[in-house]
Amino acid sequence: MDIIEIRIDLIDEDTAQPRYQFDENALQELMKSIEELGLLSPIKVRQTDSGRYKIIYGNRRFKACKTLGLGTIPCIVSAVTDEMEIYLEQIAENLTREGFSPIEEAEAFDKLLHDPKFSSSTKYLSSKLGKSETYIKNKCDLLKFSNAVKKLIVGGTEIKKDTLTEDQLIPIKDLPMEHRDSLALIIARDEMPVSDVKKIARLFKDKEMSDSTKDKLLYKSGHELLETWSVYQQNKAERAKRAESKETTAGSAAAKNATSQAKATPIERRLTRLLGSLPEYTPLSAKDLQAVQHQNDQFQADVAMLIDTLEKHLSEWKGVRESLQTQAVGGSTADD
Repeated sequence: MDIIEIRIDLIDEDTAQPRYQFDENALQELMKSIEELGLLSPIKVRQTDSGRYKIIYGNRRFKACKTLGLGTIPCIVSAVTDEMEIYLEQIAENLTREGFSPIEEAEAFDKLLHDPKFSSSTKYLSSKLGKSETYIKNKCDLLKFSNAVKKLIVGGTEIKKDTLTEDQLIPIKDLPMEHRDSLALIIARDEMPVSDVKKIARLFKDKEMSDSTKDKLLYKSGHELLETWSVYQQNKAERAKRAESKETTAGSAAAKNATSQAKATPIERRLTRLLGSLPEYTPLSAKDLQAVQHQNDQFQADVAMLIDTLEKHLSEWKGVRESLQTQAVGGSTADD
């Protein structure tokens, strides 16, 4: 691959490229290195229709050389013209460099997925960039957060005050916006480790807790939220234990009743059904008895049917009682 020197005044930055944040201290260090050793890695450019050149990757190196007042810069000139291929190459290059922020990554992935110019898929990006689909999805989920949260997001896993890592945000990314962003700011302020964030996320995802209660929790500190989580989990465990004990007791009673029913004779089961269908006796009031005079013929017929049915039951069960009494007397005589 040929490397040629191109005049810096003929080169334009690509304002649409995925990386746009540059750390000033890192840029100063790069300038010092270029002064002492020269530019060790060429930038990559493509020629435009106007005869000028546009950077594919190497914006930071270009800025450093331009600031140092260099006349030319070593370049690799690409013949690629496909916008998708160029953008993918820009992302791939920046993924290997320090300083490519999680939000820049997320915005780049989101652009490839949703910009009509690209309309790509997560699966395609995964195959082209060597990143898992979960990696890409998690990065895109960072865009759910407000700008106040986004500006605190940094690369890496180190927990620092007033910054947020991707690992800290993943557990809360699917919470409602009114809870998600406020929690993120608490997490950043109180330097909460990922393990604690996961506990608080479970607290806010609990459907048994009302939204109004969750709203009030947002006034607590990170430490207070952890204490609330601990107490809430203990209370929940106790409630579950009581419910389990109650269910076990009810199950035992039901099983005992079922066993008893299974051992009962047909006449005993019939008696049980009859007793279960009879309401508790309550005498009619004088007012109810006076209202009888105004009832229609159907009511009178129903009363007659009820009395007839009850009399049949009464006659039958009186016979049962007499039979039991006779057996009891016979048994007593035999014992004598």
